[in-house]
This record gives sequence, structure tokens and C-alpha cells, in this order.
Amino acid sequence: MVGRNPGEPHRTATSLELFFDLCFVVAVAQASTSLHGALVEGDYAGGALRFALVFFTIWWAWMNFTWFASAYDPDDVTYRLTVLVQITGSLVLAAGVRRAFEDGDLQIITLGYVVLRTTLAALWLRAALSDPARRRTTLRFATGVMMCQLGWVGLLFVPDPVRLPGIVVMIVAEVSVPVWAQSAGMTPWHPRHIAERYELFTLIVLGECVAAATVAVRSAFDRQHGTGSLYALAAGGLLVAYAMWWLYFTRPAHTLLATTHQAHRRRFSWAYGHYLIFASATAEGAGLAAYADHVTHRAEASSIAAGAAVTVPAAVFLITVWVVHLRPHQRSLAERIPFPLAAVGVLMAAWSPAPALVAGVLLTGLVGWVTMPRR
Repeated sequence: MVGRNPGEPHRTATSLELFFDLCFVVAVAQASTSLHGALVEGDYAGGALRFALVFFTIWWAWMNFTWFASAYDPDDVTYRLTVLVQITGSLVLAAGVRRAFEDGDLQIITLGYVVLRTTLAALWLRAALSDPARRRTTLRFATGVMMCQLGWVGLLFVPDPVRLPGIVVMIVAEVSVPVWAQSAGMTPWHPRHIAERYELFTLIVLGECVAAATVAVRSAFDRQHGTGSLYALAAGGLLVAYAMWWLYFTRPAHTLLATTHQAHRRRFSWAYGHYLIFASATAEGAGLAAYADHVTHRAEASSIAAGAAVTVPAAVFLITVWVVHLRPHQRSLAERIPFPLAAVGVLMAAWSPAPALVAGVLLTGLVGWVTMPRR
């Protein structure tokens, strides 16, 4: 398992990577469904916090494998079997999402996460044996990952009041491992391959957004309540999803990764910033579903709170895509200012009678401005 050539032509995602992503869809869907349930019950702050923590485990496990596979992927039998074990861990993790959300029971989700991450540590050890030039880096990855897993398991045995601060400490430790490891040398990741992998996961979370909203609106139509509001919600939800897709894919990511973002600071800010992109797109589907329940009087939230469940994730997505993905390409204030203005408008749409539709129209207008030819 030697490092792959970062300049390798025609490098694309493999069928195994696509299968890996497909199985992660289950965990993403469970996180979205659990957030929807919390929003319907009016538990906005607690639901958002639990969603953020649960989604971190999903995103972090996916991201670490993605960067590893970009640098080391021999596609032999041993590698394939190891990745299949990771996929099994992702399915166990997905099975534990609901229990972690509703009861605070972290045993199953921790088990799945530990299986995922321990298997990845084994791959790092294999890379250390095969790639002497980068042995310090790969051993640091393996050591850091395993130490973090001991920490996660230890959290299962601490008192409840200590658990949340402990989770925060473990998250800081997890995100510090790649920074510490790669200070000893960079792994040979492929810019186009990484860009494609992130683009594919963006499509996954946007697809979950559309799927969650579609199921909720269909169920609301079946109950035949608030037909006009539901039409506005359906139209607005589609506009929001279409605009989110358009804005993300306005500029190719590999142009940054192959040039300015080779530097550690910029590369890590781009990679880590996608947590908010993926999480907000997933949360948007839950918010649209919760608003459909509000329209049919199945949720006891106020109109503004229900509208915020739609507009806040859309605004977070917009600002994060702009800061992480688009702003580095922009040189003038005229190019930059419409994005924060549109984000403020989207947030204010929570006070309108049709928040999804207003947010969708604003985002569509921003798409029109972005695609307008410049002299």
C-alpha cells in the first residue's frame, strides 16, 4: 500500500467508494428523521445540539476514509475487505442514531463509530509498513485515531453531567489528529479525486433534503390540510434545493485544491468547513418536513419557530458555501456582498407567511446574479 500519484490522470471515485457513500445514506437519513422528530416536539435547541453531535460522527468517519482512500487505495482483496468492515460499522452507527437522539443512549452509535475508526487505524498501520517515506505521518494517524477511540469508549462510563463536556473534548481531539499527523508530512491526496468525493456527498445530502421534504409534503396532502400553504412549501422547497445545488456547483472545487489550498491552513478550513455544508443541507430536509407538520397542525411550534427551521439551515448553507467554496474565487466587493445580503433575507423569511417560498425565491435570485455574464 504505497502512496498513489497525486497527479494521476483520470482519477475518479471507485465503485467501492460509491458503495461506501451509499451505505452512509442510511445514517444521514436517520439523523434527518431524528431532527425532524425533535423539531415537531418543539425541542429546537436540544434537537439541534444532538443533531450536530450525531452528524459529526457520520461526517468525520466519512471524511477520514475519503482522504485516506485518495492517498492509499491499492484496491486489493485485503483493502476491500477492510472497507467492507468499515461499511458494517457505518450501518451499526446508523442503527444507533435514533437511540442516541431520543434516549441519550450512546452505546450502539459508539460501537459503530469505533468499528469504523479502528478499521481505519489498521489501514494507516498497513500504509506505515508499505510507505517508509511517510511513516511518521501514517503512524501519527494510527496512534491518534486509536487514542480517540479509547476516549469515546471511556465516555460510556462517565456520569451524565460530565458526558457533554467530554464529547466536546473528544471532538476537539478528533479534529486535531489530522493537523498533528500531517505536520510530519503530507499524504499524497489527489485534488480532483477529493473534489469529486465531496461533490458526491453534497449530492447525497441534497438528495436526502429533497426526499425528506417530499415524504412530508405528500403525507400532509394526504391529510388534506392547508392546501395553499403546502403548495407554497412544496414549490419553495424545490427552489431551495435547486438553488443549493446550483450555488455549490457554480465553481469546481479542484481548482482551489490544486493551487491555493495545497497549504495546510486553507486545505483544512475547506475540508472542515464542509461539515456545516453537509449538516445544513441535511437539516434543511428536516426543517421542511417539520414545517409541513406545522401547516397541518401536527406540530405545536409557533409560525416563526417553524419558519426558522426552514430558513436557518438554508442561510447556514449559503454562508458556508460562500465562505469556503466561492469567496476565494471572488475579487471585488460587488461579487461578495450579495451573499451575506441574501443570507440575511433568507433568515428574515421566517417571519413571512410562506418562509420556504420566500427563501427559495431569494436563493433563486442569487443564482441568477451568480450566473449573469460579467464583462
